[in-house]
Amino acid sequence: MPLSDREQHILDEIEAQLYATDPDLVEQVSRTTLSRHTRRNIGWAVVGFVAGLALLVVSFTSSTWVGLAGFGVMMGCASVIVRNARTLGRVSFESRASVNPGAAIRDRFGDAGRRFRGRFRHDED
Repeated sequence: MPLSDREQHILDEIEAQLYATDPDLVEQVSRTTLSRHTRRNIGWAVVGFVAGLALLVVSFTSSTWVGLAGFGVMMGCASVIVRNARTLGRVSFESRASVNPGAAIRDRFGDAGRRFRGRFRHDED
């Protein structure tokens, strides 16, 4: 649904005010994409996972509680990795399929579905 002229004018005023008050934020937001953000989150979660693993390996024999804390850090980081990987996959799939929803699947498999259906179609003579 398109914006009315009044709504568009208000939005333009807010945008101009944002450019005037905080140009650094505007530049940072325009540079950052969802894909870049999720990859950065995955990178930090991998670092946290490795740190949790190191904490687990180093301290489990001497202190069970510290080892369990390391395991907890590992599980938390693994959940962040999975959540962001799903988001990244969904964004990637939507960007490929946004032009034509079936195009990504057809590109992947070609006309295999049509050939398969054609083999089992009974032509009535």
